[in-house]
Order: sequence, then structure tokens, then C-alpha cells
Amino acid sequence: MSGAPVEGAGAVLDSRLGGGLFEVFSDFVSELRSAGVPVSTTEVLDATEALRHLPLDDREALKLGLAAALVKERGHWRAYDTLFDLYFSVRLGAAAALLEAGLEPPAGDYSSEAEQLTPPELAERAYKALLEGDINAMAQLARAAVARFAEMDPGRAVSASYYALRTLRHLGLDEISGRLAASAEDVAGLEGALLANDYRRRLAQLRSEVEAEVRRRMVSERGAEAMARALRRPLPEDTDFMHLSREELAALQRTVQPLARKLAAHLARQRRRRHDGRLDFRATMRRSLSSGGVPVEPRFKARRRAKPELWVLADISGSVAAFARFTLQLVYALSSQFSRTRSWAFIDGVDEVTALLRDADDVAQAVRDVNSVANVVWVEGHSDYGHALSEFVSRWGKELPARTSVLVLGDARNNYHPAEAWALADIAKRAKHVWWLNPEPRAYWDTGDSVLAQYGAHCSGVYECRNLRQLRHFVEQLT
Repeated sequence: MSGAPVEGAGAVLDSRLGGGLFEVFSDFVSELRSAGVPVSTTEVLDATEALRHLPLDDREALKLGLAAALVKERGHWRAYDTLFDLYFSVRLGAAAALLEAGLEPPAGDYSSEAEQLTPPELAERAYKALLEGDINAMAQLARAAVARFAEMDPGRAVSASYYALRTLRHLGLDEISGRLAASAEDVAGLEGALLANDYRRRLAQLRSEVEAEVRRRMVSERGAEAMARALRRPLPEDTDFMHLSREELAALQRTVQPLARKLAAHLARQRRRRHDGRLDFRATMRRSLSSGGVPVEPRFKARRRAKPELWVLADISGSVAAFARFTLQLVYALSSQFSRTRSWAFIDGVDEVTALLRDADDVAQAVRDVNSVANVVWVEGHSDYGHALSEFVSRWGKELPARTSVLVLGDARNNYHPAEAWALADIAKRAKHVWWLNPEPRAYWDTGDSVLAQYGAHCSGVYECRNLRQLRHFVEQLT
């Protein structure tokens, strides 16, 4: 990819800034793809066409204009934002003329009055800029603060966040934040609350300016490609469920809902594709009278159109605690997409949680209710799939309709208890499908106390499901 995103794109850019801009854009697109952001050839062509009309001296307009062509998902914005700063901040903007001549502006060339200030004076200027919302002053102060406080060492393999945090600490951002909060408290009522929120937004903007300035300087020292490799982080859809923060789990809800709808639509399509019911001999013979008694057009009895049902069994033990939180989010989303969804949580005991999920106002409440109310501990509170599945069959197995799909979510680590695989075999005989989603890497399956192979023999499919990309793949395979 590096060198030429698509044939002909170079000509579009050469007409504006020569080969330099084309090289920057080509490397930028290549790095987006390396980071996992899907960028098609058509989107590259759209972006090159956008560059015909975007003002190169307005970085914000350039960033948003290219994003309109290259970024399709909200979760990809962070990667795009970081890489745009790395590849375009030093080489474009006000430096377009230098770039055309094959030159780049030095990252530290800022002849600003702010750099001549003492640390207390710099902090006071920062406080006033934040108080007044002066965006230009904040940008200049960020450059001056990095020059004064970051103490960047070209030879040290230190992350950009380290230098940014050092700069903000020496600038006294915590003290400035406290002064702004006190200023907002002096204003009563709604106006004061809005002002406090505005101050928080400005503080975040100043932090962003400092981080961007650090990255600009590091790009100048190390090169954009090396910095991009150092800053590369997994996209949201590639982040392991087992390592998600609560904030990331909350953000996943927006993605889980469409996948739940897609799974429900798949099962509905399966129903519609099925042929009608059994042959209706009498109707066929009556129809044959029109062809001299030859039954050339068989007639079938109408099949009763049953809505799809889904039963979910979810491991919520400590070994998969982070995955369990995601699991409950998925179950909550699924419950709104099927005519009937029944859900069970288990550790070494098992309990139905259908009502808890159905009656919760939101997914956060549902997770709290399941963790606090469900009776899922039998003896010691450590995973025992064998006892949980056999107990499930004993108590609810006879209620399982033949048309139901069963989804099991867990790592199948049984703490060396008996697997009781017969219980899952009994479930598979009664249900239409049994799917198993495992949050562990495939290489770990059937190692240690994992008994997944014994259960997998009775499943319609066993899938590795450690992130959203794999969950999406599971749903797409079914469709």
C-alpha cells in the first residue's frame, strides 16, 4: 500500500502540491489500514477528490473532510485522529509552501511571547486563556509549555503520554482546574453548572493541545511511521472482552444492539425459507381434477409460523468476570429482539434471570440485579459446568421447545469436576441449534481444566469470541 493508495490518485495531488502531499497521504492511508481501520479503494478515491477542494492551511477542515471519506465507524475515530496528527501536523497547515519546496518546518520553531514567561506567569496566562475560552492562546501556551517543561530527550524510548503528563504537572493544571471550579461555584443555579461543564471542556482541549504538540515534536525526531507503530492501539472491535474497562463496556452497547437484531433476523429468515408443511393428499387430488386426474401440482398443509425463541446460558464466574459483564449486555440486547428469550446465569449453580433482564430499565441495572439477586452458587462458588448443566436439564429441560436455539457463553473451564457432557447432549437433542461462544483464544481450548471438546461434540458450532469483530463474524456466519 505504501507509495500508491490507488492508481491515478497521485495525479490528483500532484496538481496541488507535487509529489510530497501524495507521499504523505499514501503513507497515512497505509498506516490506517495497518491499524485495522478498513479503507477501501473507493474511499481513497473519494478522499483524493476531497483534497481538490479542502483548504490545506486549515487543519481542522482538512481533518474532518478526509474523515468524511475514510472513517465509517465511531470507534475508529481515535485511531484516525492520532494518525492524522502524526502524518499531517508537521508537514501541512501553514507549512504547505515549505513542503512544496521539499522542506519541513522545525517542530520547535515557535517565536511566541509565551515562551519567554516564567512558570508562574505561564500558569497565570493558561488560567486566563481557559477562563476566557481563548482557543488561539491555549494553542500557543501548549507549545510554550511543552518547550519549557517536557524536557524531551531524543535518545529515550519514552511514550508521548509521559512527556504530556510532565508538562501538565509542571504547568500546574490541577491547581488551575481547582481555580476554575471555584469560579464556577460563585455562579448560582443552572448557569453555574453550564459554566463548570464549559470549563471542563476547555481543560480537555488544553490537554489535547499539549498531547498534539508532544506528538508533533516526536514525529520530527523519530518520523511519523515509527511514532505510528509506538502509538498503535487495538480498535474497539479488536479489544479483548476480558480486558475491557467499564467505560469501554458501556460503549459496546451501541454495537451489540445491531448484532442482536441481525441474529434475530437470521432466525426469522430461516423460518420463511422453509417449505410448507406435510403433503395434503386430499387437496392435491382435488387440484388434479383440473388436469384430468394427474396430480401435477402437489398441495401442502399450512405450517404454523412459530416465532423464533432463544435460550441463553451464561457463565458469570470470576474467571470470566469481564466477559460476563459483556455477556449480560448481549443477553439484554437479545431479549428485546426475539419473541421470547429465556436466560440463565450459572457458576456452580444455575438460576433463571429472564425476569431480571426483562424488568430492568437499562443494561447497567440488569447487570447489578443479576450479580446481586441470582442464586448461582451451589457449594463453593467456583465454576462447575457439569453440575450447572445437569441441574439445568433436571429443572428446565422438559420445557425446552424443539424450535429453540440455545446459546452458551463461557470458557468451559470446569475446575476438574466431572463434565457431565450428557446434559448438553440432552439439550442438543431437544433444541434446534446449540451454539457455544468461548472468550478464550483457540490455542487455550482443552488445556488444563478446559473440557470444551466434550461439550463441543454436541454443539452446532463452537466459536472463539474474544472481541466484537469475532462476535460479528459469528453472526455473519449464521447469516
